Amino acid sequence: MLTRPDRTFTGTMFRVRGSALADIWPLLIAAFVVSEVLTWAHEWWPEYWVDLTPLPFSLVGLALSIFLGFRNNACYDRWWEARKLWGRLINTSRSSARQGLTLIRGEGADQVATRWVRMQMAYAHALRLHLRKQLDRAAELEAFLPVEEVAALRGERNLPIGLLHRMGLLARDAMDRGLVDRFHLPVLEATLTDLANIQGGCERIKNTPVPLSYTELTHRIVGLYVILLPFGIVNEVGHATPLVVVFVAFCFLGLDDVGSQIEDPFEEDPNDLPLMQISRMIENDLRQRLGETDLLPDIQPERGVLL
Repeated sequence: MLTRPDRTFTGTMFRVRGSALADIWPLLIAAFVVSEVLTWAHEWWPEYWVDLTPLPFSLVGLALSIFLGFRNNACYDRWWEARKLWGRLINTSRSSARQGLTLIRGEGADQVATRWVRMQMAYAHALRLHLRKQLDRAAELEAFLPVEEVAALRGERNLPIGLLHRMGLLARDAMDRGLVDRFHLPVLEATLTDLANIQGGCERIKNTPVPLSYTELTHRIVGLYVILLPFGIVNEVGHATPLVVVFVAFCFLGLDDVGSQIEDPFEEDPNDLPLMQISRMIENDLRQRLGETDLLPDIQPERGVLL
């Protein structure tokens, strides 16, 4: 996620990294070149020029603005829902650690409770790897789980769900050993179910993007609008046509790109969610519950971006 400590007008006006300008500047150059060629064509070969009035561009521009606003709202809703789901993951992880450390009691309970908490830490990181399709980095889980258990999890099609299943088996085994009261087992199970529901919500966002027809339609309309705009304004603005076209293109292409940037909030683009930072925060919170004092450093921004 892009960090912007300086939110003043000048601090954000000239920032490029993470902004739409960083993605669309080649298109703006292309729009300038095309409009410059058309402007000179109007100057040198007026008999072949097709004159259009600004009216159709005004009507299409209004409709396009509404359509882009609708698409961007849909994309932002996905981004915000994803953030709320990871907020729930933070709270549920903390509750899971508390339950494991207080409801698992008896001789040998400390080892079982510690394993439960460490599996919860591993789950937060496993969900991040799952959503970012980075399962080749599953070795990161060896910081929380035995090497052989991580090796067994590599065969799982859905790594976080496999980990939840093992947590369920651990809770049942603890009850069989008399370490968990049979009235407390449903509490632990409810927490695992909540984790599964959070993961399901994230997977719904990940696997169901904004319908491609919306994206295709906006790209095509914006592209045609920018290309045809010189035919409607060159008579009024003359040689300033390329500048006007670039400004209009920046508005529409920028709005279109903003929606594309936040459509999938689980990637590692500058405006996506900082899943690494959140999972590290969960890990450190749970390490403290285990009494550890040598915590890992918080994730710091890299070139102004939190991953």
